[in-house]
Amino acid sequence: MELRRLGRSDIQISAIGLGCWQFSEGFGLVGGFWKALPPETVREIVDASLRGGINWFDTAEAYGHGRSEKALAAALQQLGKKPGEVIVATKWLPLMRGSLSITETIRERLECLSPYGIDLHQIHQPYALATVEAQAHAMADLVEAKKIRTVGVSNFSAKRMRAFHAALAKRGIPLVSNQMPYNLLDRRIESNGVLAAAKELGITIIAYSPLAQGVLSGKFHDDPKLIRKSPGPRKFLPAFRPAGLARTRPLVDELRKIATAYGVTASQVALNWLLHFHGDTVVAIPGASKRHHAEENVGAMGFALTQDELRRIDELSRQVR
Repeated sequence: MELRRLGRSDIQISAIGLGCWQFSEGFGLVGGFWKALPPETVREIVDASLRGGINWFDTAEAYGHGRSEKALAAALQQLGKKPGEVIVATKWLPLMRGSLSITETIRERLECLSPYGIDLHQIHQPYALATVEAQAHAMADLVEAKKIRTVGVSNFSAKRMRAFHAALAKRGIPLVSNQMPYNLLDRRIESNGVLAAAKELGITIIAYSPLAQGVLSGKFHDDPKLIRKSPGPRKFLPAFRPAGLARTRPLVDELRKIATAYGVTASQVALNWLLHFHGDTVVAIPGASKRHHAEENVGAMGFALTQDELRRIDELSRQVR
């Protein structure tokens, strides 16, 4: 697995990490998006990810109110991974909270992830009862206290990301990442200034929902009945309706055509494009609810798309409206 530098830190991460939202045990408003997974399934997913070369895992306080963090830590321990052998990222939920909550809740985050430390701590959303500067300084305090290694944000606009970067810089600390929705069907970061600012400032874009919640796999095009069986609100999203599937079919057909030539899947082609079209700036955190999903994720780095293929996918993606 190819390793890339996380922002302007000294941390090297695999181009693909494992998103751990689905480890929420089906708990809470956010966690309820997924069905609860048995601990043995969680362990199998983490094992397949590690065997495939993934060295980092992204979770969050909001994912089941700490349940995802605990499930991840338990799986890593059962697989014999010692602290320092893997990279762990988590997030602080800012809704209806001030900056003091960042430092007050760090003990709980570390307890949930014990015995593993926090290599990347992120502000989960831009909506907080605190200024960007106050949040940045609270995070910087945690870095200086060696409670966390690096600082990132999630769902931040270009303006807010720049402001957070500047506030941290006053403390001599880099902003290393911005976690954003990014895939072949959602390319807003290319036009709203986020991607350009990230490249300028040396900030890694962590792409979540890199397969558009499964649309790019083509499975819903083959069997639309699967949508009704999906947990959470996904079934109500426009992309999963007949008109949405019709719009994306030409792109999915091209992904499959290219996939056949490489002996891979449409999902792997979509991930490969995402990880290479902008050089090293973008990494991705696809999730997995079964072992073979994790195995498919890591296989996305086992081939190299040509420049012509990258351009063709780009063109078809832009035609989807």
